[in-house]
Amino acid sequence: MSTRRVVVVGGGLAGLRAALTLADAGAEVTLLEGRRRLGGLTWSLRRNGLSFDNGQHVFLRCCTAYRQFLDRLGATDGVHLQRRLDIPVLSPRGGVCSSITRSSLPAPLHLGPALARYTHLGRADRLRLARAALALRHLDPDDPALDTITFGRWLSRHGQGDRAIERLWDLIALPSLNLPASQASLALAVKVFRTGLLDRADAGDVGWSTAPLGELHGDHAAQALSRARVQTVLGARVQAISHQDNGGFAVLADQRRYAADAVVVATPPEVAQEIVPTGVLPPGIGLGQSPIVNVHLVLDRPVTDLPLAAVLDSPIQFLFDRTASSGARSGQCLSISLSAADSFIAQPSTELIRTFFTALGDLHPTARTARLLDGVVTRERAATFRGIPGTASRRPSCRTRVPGLFLAGAWCDTGWPATMEGAVRSGLSAASACLELAEPPRVSEHRRTLEKVAR
Repeated sequence: MSTRRVVVVGGGLAGLRAALTLADAGAEVTLLEGRRRLGGLTWSLRRNGLSFDNGQHVFLRCCTAYRQFLDRLGATDGVHLQRRLDIPVLSPRGGVCSSITRSSLPAPLHLGPALARYTHLGRADRLRLARAALALRHLDPDDPALDTITFGRWLSRHGQGDRAIERLWDLIALPSLNLPASQASLALAVKVFRTGLLDRADAGDVGWSTAPLGELHGDHAAQALSRARVQTVLGARVQAISHQDNGGFAVLADQRRYAADAVVVATPPEVAQEIVPTGVLPPGIGLGQSPIVNVHLVLDRPVTDLPLAAVLDSPIQFLFDRTASSGARSGQCLSISLSAADSFIAQPSTELIRTFFTALGDLHPTARTARLLDGVVTRERAATFRGIPGTASRRPSCRTRVPGLFLAGAWCDTGWPATMEGAVRSGLSAASACLELAEPPRVSEHRRTLEKVAR
């Protein structure tokens, strides 16, 4: 089968990576995106002259596929990556009591000094941390048995009490899995902790955007697609994808028909289920949804000099200084990120702004003298799939039962939780599988390169 013409449905990170990879290999690519923008679940809004991201998306040094994606977009200058892991952990009961940092020791010893000084836990709890961390390092995230129990249950079996889980393990589990340890699949937790913290000393160094996400992903992607000669159609809502007798496909979008030799569907699962041929996905794929809420506070003066911090004993989970990326020329813009935000998703914006401005004052007393110039709430009800036990068997492969039809998205079987890294890897996998359909020398060489990256 020829792969000369490929239609990619969806302009999120998975679709963008797939489209650019296919175009780089010589395919004629058309990208159809139902929204009027690119970037999927990573976007920005403008209000009163400032930019606010829909969520505080971070990445780690170990997120190699995402970092290479930024290189391909020409967007690397729009992010900051820590030279060494450093996450201050604050509490209104004691200020900056501790930090999660790495030392110069090799993994897994690199976290030992920080955990030994982690004063948010008592000495006995700190001593028991090593037992669980070492046991975690020897688990295989691909072991199906790990997807049958929760991370919290496993931690309890390995000497971790409720206080240790709440005050340390959930600091990492919540933002990376979008679920607390008590609900998250052990398999996904093992992937996060092993790959992100335990296998390599520098893997957990944290990175984040220093530009609005709409610019970092959307604008840069539009330019990269144009340079790669990808036909990009925004506002194109796909109604159906049909498999033709000649082995090709017809993609119907807003009464326009696009002919293709292969199709990559890079949409949320509920959208994919509506447009792919019957039988490609099981009815009610059942991955669930976990929400994220962000509360953005614009103040008339700076109240903290920390670029980011985790927070305990407060409704605040993580706090980020977004002053520069928002475009504010004075004062300070702080974004409060709330993962697994089921209890916040339906609350009125005015109530959330009031609650978290008060909480900010409890955390940083100087904020009590600051004037709140503006407050913005962004919500993603379906920010990620719900990575509970049993999820792994329901995440589909990029390959489907229909030759030439592929799936991409962070919800697909990448081995990663629903992260930017998982989304980009899924796009790479779908593009690589698509390129296998026809392999002239240039394509064959390109596919082998992709497979090395994916590994």
